[in-house]
Amino acid sequence: MGWFHIGVVFVLAWWTVLFAVLPLWTRPVANPEEKGQWRGAPANPMIGRKLLVTTVLACIITAIIYAIVASDIISLRETFAPPRSWDR
Repeated sequence: MGWFHIGVVFVLAWWTVLFAVLPLWTRPVANPEEKGQWRGAPANPMIGRKLLVTTVLACIITAIIYAIVASDIISLRETFAPPRSWDR
């Protein structure tokens, strides 16, 4: 697994985890009409914390996937490779 593949796995994991983390720790604005805000907008979105949590979790997930692929626990090469009789 090369650096490009690791980068692709990280980006996919990061975006997936981001959409799972975004709804956490949100509280809506108490009276949106008074502040002139939208009803669904959070009072304190804490984007920095969410991006940090997302990055840490994506690194962990990427490391787990890399460990699985590098140790050949799941080998797609053996699964999808043609039989040895075809090598003749």
